[in-house]
Amino acid sequence: ILVSGGTGTGKTTFLNILSSFIHEGDRIVTIEDAVELQLRQKHVIRLECRPPNIEGKGAIDTRDLVKNALRMRPERIIVGECRGGEALDMLQAMNTGHEGSLTTLHANTPRDALSRLETMVLLTGFDLPARAIREQTASAVDMICQLERLPSGQRMVSSITEVVGMEGNQLTLNELFFLDYGTESKKSIPQLKPTGVRMQKEEKLLKHGIVLDGSWFETETNFEV
Repeated sequence: ILVSGGTGTGKTTFLNILSSFIHEGDRIVTIEDAVELQLRQKHVIRLECRPPNIEGKGAIDTRDLVKNALRMRPERIIVGECRGGEALDMLQAMNTGHEGSLTTLHANTPRDALSRLETMVLLTGFDLPARAIREQTASAVDMICQLERLPSGQRMVSSITEVVGMEGNQLTLNELFFLDYGTESKKSIPQLKPTGVRMQKEEKLLKHGIVLDGSWFETETNFEV
């Protein structure tokens, strides 16, 4: 799952909330620039980046920690924020058995989040073709949760979008829920509403014994945000 949004939209707070649903038995490795996540599970390993010393040596960046995390037998890897070349290592980790991984990044829309992820992969310096990066992304990322800060200061989930796969050279997205702001004539509290489209990756959840309620995807349904 990617948690996407602008600065101050509550991405880390939302990541904390999502992490509270992780099973107690899962072994979790968190990777952060500065420790902000507050996980309550027992099997948590916290890795933190280290800046260079006064001589400009000894730095440990996020990319080093992601590579090291793969040797720690994690069920889930949580990266506080993807902002550079570690995006490639994160995608590869998600594609090699760490399906329950979570991360955040800065972007204005779910589509922009995928474009920014592609740009960050190119920052590694490897001359990878765009199609190869998109295929990795389509395989690794299941869901994008877009957050937004309203003019009132309220922080809300503005979109929940599923990454379906590839169609030609483009990634296919399937928006499941959107934030309804009401109409000009009838202003109301914004509410998260379903688009009426069913999730296409339900079989992944069924493997873990999770059965989705079909009524969640009906257009008449409203959710408290």
